[in-house]
Amino acid sequence: MSALSTQERLLQVILAPQITEKATRVADKYQQIAFRVRTDATKPEIKAAVELVFKVEVDSVTVVNVGGKVKRAGRTFGRRKDWKKAYVSLKPGQEINFAAGE
Repeated sequence: MSALSTQERLLQVILAPQITEKATRVADKYQQIAFRVRTDATKPEIKAAVELVFKVEVDSVTVVNVGGKVKRAGRTFGRRKDWKKAYVSLKPGQEINFAAGE
């Protein structure tokens, strides 16, 4: 795999930050940031992607596979997609500020 395609892959790993009450509580208590990531992403890929995109040093990555909910519309049942969430711990002194638009 060439360096360009590797970098393109890393840019596609992070889908969005998870900004919820729970994610905010975890960020305050454990200095971790939650991201929604691709389901086929690995911990080393997530670490490299966060370091590349946000220019910070990552200490560790914890991954959670979230099962999609079963939803109902009338008498028809459907299912939301499964997805993956990554909790990223930054090294001391590092910070990602989403409000500043980084």
